[in-house]
Amino acid sequence: MPTFKLGELFCGPGGLAYGAIHSKSDDGEFCVTHAWSTDYDKDSCDTYIHNICPSSPETVICQDVRNLDINSLSPIDAFAYGFPCNSFSNVGEHQGLSNEKFGQLYWYGVEVLRKFRPKWFIAENVSGIRSAGNNDFKVILNDLKESGYNLTVHLYKAEDYGIPQTRHRVIIVGIRDDIKVTYRVPDPKMFSHIDNTVGNALSHISENAPNNEVRKISHNIVERLSFIKPGQNIWQAENELPEHLKIRTKTKISQIYRKLDPNKPSYTITASGGGGTFGYHWENRELTNRERARIQTFPDNYAFTGTYSSVRKQIGMAVPCELSKIVVTAILNSFAGIPYNSIDSNINY
Repeated sequence: MPTFKLGELFCGPGGLAYGAIHSKSDDGEFCVTHAWSTDYDKDSCDTYIHNICPSSPETVICQDVRNLDINSLSPIDAFAYGFPCNSFSNVGEHQGLSNEKFGQLYWYGVEVLRKFRPKWFIAENVSGIRSAGNNDFKVILNDLKESGYNLTVHLYKAEDYGIPQTRHRVIIVGIRDDIKVTYRVPDPKMFSHIDNTVGNALSHISENAPNNEVRKISHNIVERLSFIKPGQNIWQAENELPEHLKIRTKTKISQIYRKLDPNKPSYTITASGGGGTFGYHWENRELTNRERARIQTFPDNYAFTGTYSSVRKQIGMAVPCELSKIVVTAILNSFAGIPYNSIDSNINY
C-alpha cells in the first residue's frame, strides 16, 4: 500500500492530522501515516501525542518553530501546516506580513517544502488572508508555487461539506510540479445528504465523555440568555432585555451571547475572545468543550489535555477533522487516478 509519511508544522491538537491519517483512497491503496509534527503549545502537543501517536511521543516536537532545526527532521512524502492566522483574521486587524511575530511564520513551511520536496502539501488559513495587507496573499502563494508546486486554492465552506458549523477557510493544496497528478476541489453536493445541524451534532453525548464538564455561569448570564432566542445574539434581543441585563460596548460583535440554533449549523467556534463569546447552547448555558469538539467533528474518544480554557483554545484553533479527511481523501484519489465529482476553484491568483 503506497503510504505518504506526513510532517506537520503548527500542528495544534491534531484536527488536520486526525483527518489525514484516517483517510484512504477509494480503492484502499493510498493512505497517510504520521511522521513528525511540531507546535509551541505544550497542551496541544500532549493532546496530539495522546490521540495521534501515543507510541512515538518523541516525534512531536514542542518548540517555537523559529528555534526548530528543520535539518534534524526525518524525510516526508506529505506536509501539512495551518500557519498562525492571527495576522490575517478580522480580529488580528489584517496586519499581515507586517506583523513580525506571526505574519512571517508561513515561511517556515516554505523551507520544509524546499528541504524535503514532499509529493504534496496542504496549507490552511482563515478567509481573511485573501485581503491581508496590500499583496500578502499573492506573495505567499508565489513563494509556495516557486518552491516547485502546482497549487489549487479554494475557499471551503465547511457547512457545505456536512460539517455542523459555518466555518470558512482558505485551503491550499500543492502537488509537486514534476508529478503528473491534478487535484480538484471535491464537489460539496456529494455531502448534501448529511444532516449538518448542530442539534444533530450535539445529540447523544455520554455524560462520561472526556472534556464534557459544564462550566458554571452566573445567575445574571443565565437570565440574560433566557431573553435571547436560539440563533440570536444579545443585540437582537436588546429591546427585550431589562436594564440590569444590558451590556455597554462600543463594538457590537455578533458572537456576544449568541445562542446556537439547533436547526442550523453552528456559527464558527473560536479559540479566543472574552466574556460572552464562549458559545452558548439553546438551553441557556455555555457549551461544554466536548460539544465544541463535536462541532469541530472530533470523535468523542478524542481526549484533550489541559485546563478548561486551554482545551477551548485548542478546539477553536483546529481544522475540523472531517473537512481535513474530505480534502486529503481527494488528494489520495488524485494520486490513485480515481475520478471523483469536483468543482472549479473559487479563488484565482
